[in-house]
Amino acid sequence: MQTPPVADDAGAVRTAVLALHRSTGLPMVFGGALSGQDRLRITELVGNTTGSLSGLVVRQGTGLGGKAMALGRPAWVSNYPAAASISHDYDAPVGREGLLSIVAVPVVVRRRVRGVLYGALREPLSLADRIVGATVQAARDVEQDLAVRDRAGEALGRVPHGTGPPGDAARWEEVRAVHAELRALAERVQDAATRDRLREMTLRLAAAGLAGPGGPREAPAAPARPALSPRELDVLSYVAVGCTNAEAADHLGVLPETVKSYLRSAMRKLDSHTRLEAVTAARLAGLLP
Repeated sequence: MQTPPVADDAGAVRTAVLALHRSTGLPMVFGGALSGQDRLRITELVGNTTGSLSGLVVRQGTGLGGKAMALGRPAWVSNYPAAASISHDYDAPVGREGLLSIVAVPVVVRRRVRGVLYGALREPLSLADRIVGATVQAARDVEQDLAVRDRAGEALGRVPHGTGPPGDAARWEEVRAVHAELRALAERVQDAATRDRLREMTLRLAAAGLAGPGGPREAPAAPARPALSPRELDVLSYVAVGCTNAEAADHLGVLPETVKSYLRSAMRKLDSHTRLEAVTAARLAGLLP
């Protein structure tokens, strides 16, 4: 079974740059993901008036962003060309944009820098705590998304290649476990596009389940059943791998009573009287692997 990567780091930085620009109204917001072990390529820009920073490679330890990368924490200056606390390797491209007050915040996941977000003014002013705080929060949001994406990638890596021989139940239980994990992870992602991508992958796993243990089976041509909500399917995916309501609640970050409510609703929609009947009906409909 071929499973493409969930998303790249540049896409996550792009989403964060747009969100930061909307939330702060800063004249310019930009950033990029690491393009090597110790270098960053600026690829995402909003509010720029020239192309001087587009594609610029920032080495660790150089300039403001490189300093933030090396320290693993935010750094800012109120007058970039006169700042004594940074090197001035990039004065020319920064000067062409007319940027003076700049904050750079590294995106750090599992103690590794994955990118940097910048916010900037074209005036030599001290950046307000609100601006610095908003940039830091945007970086934290990216870190959370990337951590979830990493976990999704690890889960996808556990998916067995091919469906295996009929009756290979152990392999398909792993597929079902991955399906449930991806459903839960999708709810934790801030970026809607990535959330949709993760859900799409769960649907592909569910469709593959139609050729699982026991050989291929056909889904009903047009089941007269309403579609399950995302949360109902989340709950069923954990029930399908043997979780109790309490265990499913723990995985999904909700209360057991909430899980019970979603399960009842799913059972009603699937015209089922037991948890097992609901899981079987969902599998026959191609909703679960």
